[in-house]
Amino acid sequence: MTDHVTTHQAAEDARNETIRIWLNGQIVPKAQAMVSVYDSGFMLGDGVWEGIRLYNGKWAFLDEHMDRLFEAAKAIDLDIGLSRDQVIQAVLDTQAANEMTEDAHARLMVTRGVKTRPFQHPSLSRQGPTIAIIMEHSKPSIPRPIRLATVPHLRGLPMTQDPKLNSHSKLNCILACIAAEKAGADEALMLDLHGFVNTTNACNFFIVRKGQVWTSTGDYCMNGITRQKVIDLCRENGIPVFERNYSLVDTYGADEAFLTGTFGAQTPVGNIDGRQIGEGQMGPVTKHIRMLYQALIQRETA
Repeated sequence: MTDHVTTHQAAEDARNETIRIWLNGQIVPKAQAMVSVYDSGFMLGDGVWEGIRLYNGKWAFLDEHMDRLFEAAKAIDLDIGLSRDQVIQAVLDTQAANEMTEDAHARLMVTRGVKTRPFQHPSLSRQGPTIAIIMEHSKPSIPRPIRLATVPHLRGLPMTQDPKLNSHSKLNCILACIAAEKAGADEALMLDLHGFVNTTNACNFFIVRKGQVWTSTGDYCMNGITRQKVIDLCRENGIPVFERNYSLVDTYGADEAFLTGTFGAQTPVGNIDGRQIGEGQMGPVTKHIRMLYQALIQRETA
């Protein structure tokens, strides 16, 4: 199996060669968006980020994303140096510079900034944060349901590196993804330290059993905004939904499985550890949730 698909696979778009990037208050051509090798993000993965998506000329759930960004920065004792309104304005300015109205994805990145010497201590970052906004034309192009493989890499305890944190340090998830690809899958299914099914290396994970939607307790996974929207939509529309511990046995016997994330919204899973899930295609409950989510996006961005 070499025809790997990624959960962030997008149609090629030549316009992305000429995008303009927001970097520390300046909007510059892609080729000029350079960061120092002394930057704490490059050197140590010391930073936090957000991914946001543009629909109908409007960034979906922007308030929730800003809440998460500023909470994460506070958690790692990083002063962004801009107000919430200034960060939002930077996003809007970058959008205008790129003349984007639809099918665009932005990655906001904040690191602790340039260090005076190449060592770990955060006090060596004395020049203020590095802030970058990469905005690309990006239309999801995921040609088939995703294949997952369970990997030995765990979503760990909050006192090691809290999985809720959207940090630049993604090595645990990257190693999980590599292990899954080596096993012939597209993405990794990661367990928590108790052995319960948790999340994939890049997305939140749901299963459907007998009309019920199950996802993890949320204790060891990214506090996904799309994940929460799906839970809320289920509750509002009479679809039984549970945040609970469940095992691989429960997962293999599921009727449907899908992933959630800002980029792909709801992405069907067809196969886990060589076992076909349901019919191997997007199931009726996933389709229903996807329609409800699309309607929510329309309301949000009208």
